[in-house]
Amino acid sequence: MNSTHQRFFNFFIIVGISDIPEMQGPIFLMVLFIYLITFGGNMTILWLVCLDHHLHTPMYFFLANLSVLDMASSTATLFRILASFVTGNTMVSYQVCILQMYIWASLIGLELLILTAMSFDRYVAICNPLNYHMVMNPRVSAFLAAVCWFWAFLECLPHTIIIINFTCYKSNRINHFFCDILPLKDLTCSDTTLLSQLILASVLFHLFFSFPLTFIPYVFIITTILRIPSSFGRHKAFQTCSSHLSVVTLLYVVLLCQYMRPNQSDQLNSNKLFSLFNTAAVPMLNPLIYSLKNKDVKLALRREVRKIKVLLKYDKLELNVIGDF
Repeated sequence: MNSTHQRFFNFFIIVGISDIPEMQGPIFLMVLFIYLITFGGNMTILWLVCLDHHLHTPMYFFLANLSVLDMASSTATLFRILASFVTGNTMVSYQVCILQMYIWASLIGLELLILTAMSFDRYVAICNPLNYHMVMNPRVSAFLAAVCWFWAFLECLPHTIIIINFTCYKSNRINHFFCDILPLKDLTCSDTTLLSQLILASVLFHLFFSFPLTFIPYVFIITTILRIPSSFGRHKAFQTCSSHLSVVTLLYVVLLCQYMRPNQSDQLNSNKLFSLFNTAAVPMLNPLIYSLKNKDVKLALRREVRKIKVLLKYDKLELNVIGDF
């Protein structure tokens, strides 16, 4: 390759979701709507888990972790899209690009691990309910969450270090709407053998570790539920885990569609669609699924809204008393 095409760039140009001018307005409105719903929904879940003592259980502790990482992942990707629409600046510095890639990749792995921890929690709650509070005590829950966060960000560190050491790129135009590891890998003219092996190792780790540890507990959970004599008891037990199973199934189906497809000439363009679903739809649907299908969350929301109404009435009464003086 000619040396003029092998350069190191201090910035990258993000192509975006679409380069069609007529689509920019609708895309901006769609991304803005999704981001507001995602951030507001997950912030509501986090707010309820923190304030309502009825939700101070391991299940909702992990759900709060899921809300935090969903807000972080959507902010790291969708917020950048909104900023580029408003400012018209599609350039991103090399350092910011690498940081965005590292955070996004880490949060994807973290979501898989948190969902695995939630599966274990549901397994203990349904299959061994008498020992649930002893097995899933606050110390164990905090330890599992800490391990998930530590491993997720440690796992992506070698990938990031390798990309930092890339010495040249064919172009500085990234055919994506954020800095992702695969577009950067395709752009570089450095040797990517080790990076490809690390990516494969990460995929295999989650395929043979996270995936079985997430779904195997549900084999025992469903078996236990079917043995419950009363239909009411079966319905109540299934209701406690159906929301989590819906989220897990949705995420793994999307990831399998994205990474287990055969190579195509337009693979990067189609990957943008799956990445958009990962960065937008999944974080947006998580709080909706957990709130709409979860009785405890809906009751907690009603309690907190009732408290706010009481406080507002009290403040209004206090202002009226002060006004009388």
